[in-house]
Amino acid sequence: RDFFRDPTVAGVDRLVAQGRGAVSRPELVPADRGELSPLSYAQRRLWFVNRIEGASATYNVSVALRLRGPLDSGALRAALGDTVDRHEVLRTILTEHEGELHQQVLGTGEARARLGFETSERAESDVPGAIEEFIGRTFDLAGDLPVRAALLRVGDQESVLVLLMHHIATDGWSEGVLVRDLCQAYTARLAGGAPEWEPLPVQYADYALWQNELLDRRDGEGVAVGRLDFWREALDGAPEVLALPLDRARRSWRFRPPWR
Repeated sequence: RDFFRDPTVAGVDRLVAQGRGAVSRPELVPADRGELSPLSYAQRRLWFVNRIEGASATYNVSVALRLRGPLDSGALRAALGDTVDRHEVLRTILTEHEGELHQQVLGTGEARARLGFETSERAESDVPGAIEEFIGRTFDLAGDLPVRAALLRVGDQESVLVLLMHHIATDGWSEGVLVRDLCQAYTARLAGGAPEWEPLPVQYADYALWQNELLDRRDGEGVAVGRLDFWREALDGAPEVLALPLDRARRSWRFRPPWR
């Protein structure tokens, strides 16, 4: 009943704030991060999976765009560099420092030097296979930028641009933002200049710091404190493995984190 009185995002926010156990949230603003920043919980999860699976394309995210008309590959390469400059998460690698994992945002010059942008001439019949091969390549999260591109030229008037990203730096919603900014940058480069963007209010590294502060506050007010206590109690005494029917033999994992 309370929800339907004000069924908006702002209304739900006010309703949650009035609930029991509400936690004051720090403001999400640009942070003084230094060179190395903590990982968000999503980054930690994907790093952990990456270390268990090893080199894998499981979390690859790809976008293929068919481009018709004359294409300036130099302007397109520069536009992709502009887009990576704008979004720090696209030029972020994970690094270990003094036994702790951090995200490191590379400078724009170094990021452009590492940015993969391949071009090749392809027959139309070869395009599906070329796309499949490209999007199946893996990322080294400790050394590779989490984005790369391949331009497949089918003819003078037709090309296919394939953007490959790791899920640690993108999601389905972000694909639209990436393509939008890339198109704006390409338009600017064709006109002989660089895109004139308003600076982003925050970057992903700012969000990661905000999330860590929100969840891990040591004053007993962190969001994670009560939730972890709840699940420790709820799962106390639960079996380590559920006896569920399987269609194949259960895989045995033996994993030792490389940073320990």
